[in-house]
Amino acid sequence: MADPAWTAAQDPARTAAEAIRYCYEQGWTDGLPVVPATQEDLEAFLATTDRDPDEVIGAQEHLNRRVTVRQAAVNAIMAGCEPEYFPVVLAAWDALNGEPSTNGGAWQSTSGPAPLLVVNGPVRQRLGINHAGGVFGPGFRANATIGRAIGLLVRNGYGIKPQELEQATQGVPGRWQMVIGEHEELSPWEPLSVVGGLERGVDAVSATLIRACEYVDNRHTESAEAVLQDFADSLSRIGAYLGFRHSSGGLVLGPEHAKTLADAGYSRADVQQWLFEHATHTEAELAAAGKGGGAPVTDGVVAMMPSAAEIPVIVAGAANAAISMVFRPFGWASWSGRSVPVQYAAASRPSPVQEVTP
Repeated sequence: MADPAWTAAQDPARTAAEAIRYCYEQGWTDGLPVVPATQEDLEAFLATTDRDPDEVIGAQEHLNRRVTVRQAAVNAIMAGCEPEYFPVVLAAWDALNGEPSTNGGAWQSTSGPAPLLVVNGPVRQRLGINHAGGVFGPGFRANATIGRAIGLLVRNGYGIKPQELEQATQGVPGRWQMVIGEHEELSPWEPLSVVGGLERGVDAVSATLIRACEYVDNRHTESAEAVLQDFADSLSRIGAYLGFRHSSGGLVLGPEHAKTLADAGYSRADVQQWLFEHATHTEAELAAAGKGGGAPVTDGVVAMMPSAAEIPVIVAGAANAAISMVFRPFGWASWSGRSVPVQYAAASRPSPVQEVTP
């Protein structure tokens, strides 16, 4: 991609409005105005990482396109990030590249999947990454701009734009941004990053591509099994089943639902196993919807989920109502379950923070 970075000395007459208009004319925006990137901004962002600016951090071989750390910085600036966000942007990008779903043309898929990025560790507080009320909504700069930086890099680095290389039939609103922090303080279980192979207290990002998310409102029972049945029903929706393999799904549990399950003795792994065993349909039900013939069948029953371990379970949101969220990871690709640590430049590495186990 062309480098949309300039200095005031090169064009002192350009106003902010003119610079933004110039970015629109070059096709560098996602439809919203971007922050024009100056050389001074670029240097500030690159100073937050020890990685070589020319390091190739992603490729779409079938398009003959590659992206570098420098390009990621330029797009993070345009997205509205602060320099201290940039190590999280790089970790999010690395996490996405480690997912099977992003390496087979998923950025161009007809379903138009969006990244779901989950942040763990003290960085949530340092950067103001929302993990509580309205966690999927607007109003928090770090959540909004870190996710937007990823989208701009895909657009500008790979050239994947709607109605051009992108083939989304309708697309997903979350393609704008979908960055959430896990509410570790109200979670009854270990952080998602610990499941992903890291120590508690490490700043980290976990990622997957998703097609949709839908709320599950169940505030009328204290039965853990009743709540789980509600989740299983939502996860087993036939519309999400591809018909030739399996469906996929995950949960963002509200703190109240997480507490209900934990108080009944369920670990995160127990929740995953219960959902795998109960998010099912019969062959006849699938056939009636014109689907079937792909996933394994046991006694006439088809498990909608690929495995228990591939059902992400995250805790986020406010403890003000027993509401949770079901989300749909992209297509047939498996979730790796891997978390990526945030790497900082030696000169700007934050001091260790003593984590308190909730």
